[in-house]
Amino acid sequence: MVVVFVLVGVAALAVLGGFHWYAWRRLVRDTTAGPGTARRVGTAVFVAGPLLMLGAVVSERAGAPFWLQRTLGWPGFLWMALAVYLLLALLGGELVRPLLRRALDRRTATRRANGTEAGTGTDSEAVAHAATPGSSRTPGASAPTEPASTKAAEPAEPAGGPVAAGDTAAPVGGPLTAPSRRLFVSRVVGGAVAAAAVGTVGYGTYGVLRGPTVKRVTVPLAKLPRSAHGFRIAVVSDIHLGPVLGRGFAQKVVDTINSTQPDLIAVVGDLVDGSVKNLGPAAAPLAGLRARHGAYFVTGNHEYFSGAEQWLREVRELGIHPLENARTELAGFDLAGVNDVQGESEGHGPDFGRALGDRDTARACVLLAHQPVQIHDAVRHGVDLQLSGHTHGGQLWPGNFIAAAANPTVAGLERYGDTQLYVSRGAGAWGPPTRVGAPSDITVVELASREA
Repeated sequence: MVVVFVLVGVAALAVLGGFHWYAWRRLVRDTTAGPGTARRVGTAVFVAGPLLMLGAVVSERAGAPFWLQRTLGWPGFLWMALAVYLLLALLGGELVRPLLRRALDRRTATRRANGTEAGTGTDSEAVAHAATPGSSRTPGASAPTEPASTKAAEPAEPAGGPVAAGDTAAPVGGPLTAPSRRLFVSRVVGGAVAAAAVGTVGYGTYGVLRGPTVKRVTVPLAKLPRSAHGFRIAVVSDIHLGPVLGRGFAQKVVDTINSTQPDLIAVVGDLVDGSVKNLGPAAAPLAGLRARHGAYFVTGNHEYFSGAEQWLREVRELGIHPLENARTELAGFDLAGVNDVQGESEGHGPDFGRALGDRDTARACVLLAHQPVQIHDAVRHGVDLQLSGHTHGGQLWPGNFIAAAANPTVAGLERYGDTQLYVSRGAGAWGPPTRVGAPSDITVVELASREA
């Protein structure tokens, strides 16, 4: 087993190294005429970026000093997101590159044809070739024979294009030689790739830092009595407080939830990425959650990476009620919760029998379960509605396709037999504080009675 992990790790590092070499080649080597400051700076960026990314991941998982996690977290995780979109944009650039080359070839051919046909010296390229600087010879006159010794003394143009002070692709409107044409195309494509990736990551990061938006969903339940019609549950998942998202972000989440004035708050896992010692102050604003019937919590897989027992105690002190394979009866329906499947590694996995086995099946039941894959057990136990998170909606497009392969539902409301499943995209983000194509949310689920 150890050998397998080592081989997988080596393969992953090889892939990571191969991508960064490809990105450096396209964005640094191909866009610079030769060794110089620009190439050195670009090379340093493509060496430091992946090292910071690996450092951020390893330091968080290894429980390194929290100051080090925070120092590496922002640049390292942002580079992770940037690398994803640099790769996607570079692949798109490979499609554009030959089209741009052909367009330049046609332009050059057209200019040469027009200059040959005119024969009057009006074409700028013809003039440039017909006249020598400082000569009084007019265009169209026969050119004097240049001594062979003079031609031999002319320096040849470097294969990568002009260098130093002449480090440009070509004068605007002037002819493009083969080397300068390659440099021009590389710079145009490379600039577009960098702008697209930076813009995408920048906007996606802004979307996370400004806080989650509120979604509202109405879910009819056949067994819900008229008295519980309109009961509102604020569902929040995947806050992921950690080295990057801290106390200020937690306060935004609390303020957003409280602004909806819910009847009940459901925190469905992945609250933190780190220990109580490091993140207790960041989670403190959660004590300000307000709802008529209180706030409830179930563990997510990341709680088991962060000390689940300690966090369950901390959550209780914050005034939030953990549902550890347990159930409580509310007016109109049962509210149950099960541990995350990751808890099986510690002997504290989900126990549907304990949470639901002896309940009155004539009553409606709402289940809190972090991962959507737990829906199949919920169906077998007659649950009416399961509330989940975990997927982040994919977080970084096209991650939604990967999430869809691993989860029955990526985001939104779907029905499985007589059981409905609602999956939130989550309020925060793991790793990069960035979301693309999967905006963060807090969902107010309003229960509806068919009797009403």
